[in-house]
Amino acid sequence: MCDIRTGSLRGVANLPRLPPAAEHRLIKLVCGLPPRLQRLLFGPPPVLDGQTLAMDIHALLWLERLVYDDGFSEGKGVAETRAERLKEARIVAHRPPAPMERVEELELPGPAGPIRARLYTPPGAQDPSPLLVYFHGGGWVIGGLDTHDDPCRFLAANTGAKLLSVDYRLAPEHPFPAAAEDAFAAYGGAAANDERLGVDAGRIAVGGDSAGGNLAAAVCLMAREGGAPLPAMQLLIYPVTETAGTAASRRTFAEGFLLTRADMDWFEDRYLPPGVDREDPRVALLNAPDLSSLPPAYIAVAGFDPLRDEGEAYAQRLREAGIRVALRRHPGLVHTFANLTAVCPSTKQAMLEAAGALRMGLAV
Repeated sequence: MCDIRTGSLRGVANLPRLPPAAEHRLIKLVCGLPPRLQRLLFGPPPVLDGQTLAMDIHALLWLERLVYDDGFSEGKGVAETRAERLKEARIVAHRPPAPMERVEELELPGPAGPIRARLYTPPGAQDPSPLLVYFHGGGWVIGGLDTHDDPCRFLAANTGAKLLSVDYRLAPEHPFPAAAEDAFAAYGGAAANDERLGVDAGRIAVGGDSAGGNLAAAVCLMAREGGAPLPAMQLLIYPVTETAGTAASRRTFAEGFLLTRADMDWFEDRYLPPGVDREDPRVALLNAPDLSSLPPAYIAVAGFDPLRDEGEAYAQRLREAGIRVALRRHPGLVHTFANLTAVCPSTKQAMLEAAGALRMGLAV
């Protein structure tokens, strides 16, 4: 059997592991059952903080409870966790992958050397095309181009815009502010190479999920402070916006819903080791004294997510600063829903909504 965390599956040593294709089929089958049958098999979904967990997510968590998992914070090294995350991502990805007209491996200039990136051109895209510069999630520690190939293809396919996925430096080898500096350099490099990339320099957005959403928002702040051209919009999917861990949702959903509070502590301790300023607005976005003159934002959060409240608080701060913001809470979903569109119907609808917001923001 298998364990499911951070948007996918993790095998456990004391239980037999199915082949990846079989694990994918099992998850897709269970999560795709009619809700009435899921309720009969797995019981009623939990109700917490006035929200009811989506039935397909409830089925996903039921599968998780079949196995033991010790999480990121219990005895696993960074290299092992990264390797597991890549296996997980491939198991829950679409089979076959969403077709693209072209996928190119690129390098952009960065503050510590070239930054790898991957450019997705969806079928039918016309040059010059709008562009989404995308920063993957993974707590600034464990993600990469391949772990987020599936959500990047999904967004490109469902928006008609090109998408540039950025392989920024990871902690703990490269603690803060390395990821933020790479993200800003990659955005600037994309804008400077608009003709080479076949994109419209006036329609470049930034986006990302979780830690990647944090980086996308940080890029907007850094561009404003540095007098650089601002992105056309920011697409923030359950972003990290504070590092003090004081948001109520970090306590309410501390465990049991894929991402745990212990996981967040593990990530933040590696990205923000002793000696690093955890209050710096480039990571603790809610500490920014002024959020005016930033790009319009679409912010999506999950109801059963430790990061829910801080994402909503950031949306409110932006509104107070006069920024146009569309905030969408998906009350029945969990963190990492961006990675689950191949297996959970409810997550596909949420990501289609995000794609629609991007289409509107870039007028694709």
